[in-house]
Amino acid sequence: MSRQMLLVFLLLILIITSQFEWRQQLVSDVDTTRKESQKQQQISQREEGVKEKVILSQEKNIQRLNELVRSLREQLQQC
Repeated sequence: MSRQMLLVFLLLILIITSQFEWRQQLVSDVDTTRKESQKQQQISQREEGVKEKVILSQEKNIQRLNELVRSLREQLQQC
């Protein structure tokens, strides 16, 4: 009977330790997923910032071109 008790005890230890390892893997997977989503958010924020800068520079260029067109029209009218 002592052998049976020992086997049951060892089986319980095996089950408990395997569940503990699974939980550790799940926690590390969740952490990895969180880190990846944070990185994706940072990348998308950077991309949005770059897009905004490009749009602002394009708007400035358009304003400059409009000013040049106005001045050229004025010059043409004087001629």
